[in-house]
Amino acid sequence: MTVTIFGSEYTLKGDADPAYVREVARIVDERMREVAGKVQSPVLGKVAILAAVNLADEMLREKRLRLETEAAVEDRSIQIARLLDMEMKQAGSTDDPGDALPGA
Repeated sequence: MTVTIFGSEYTLKGDADPAYVREVARIVDERMREVAGKVQSPVLGKVAILAAVNLADEMLREKRLRLETEAAVEDRSIQIARLLDMEMKQAGSTDDPGDALPGA
């Protein structure tokens, strides 16, 4: 499929959904235009590199946040599992058969 990025057309090939490819191209185009508006001499190569650096920074920040979130969820899951284990042990040590299954 053909997409336009920063005023130039590019033919991209792959198995990705065309809507996804258009969205990727739109993001790259948007970032390049944003960078071009901030630099004194918007030379294509310089704009492309600065846009790539911006996108890579954003990607790494998101990755770091995702990893931190995953670690927090894992820690919380371990805490919950320990609390449940303690509750189950305490419930099993009482003589109250209130929650026991018949025949257990």
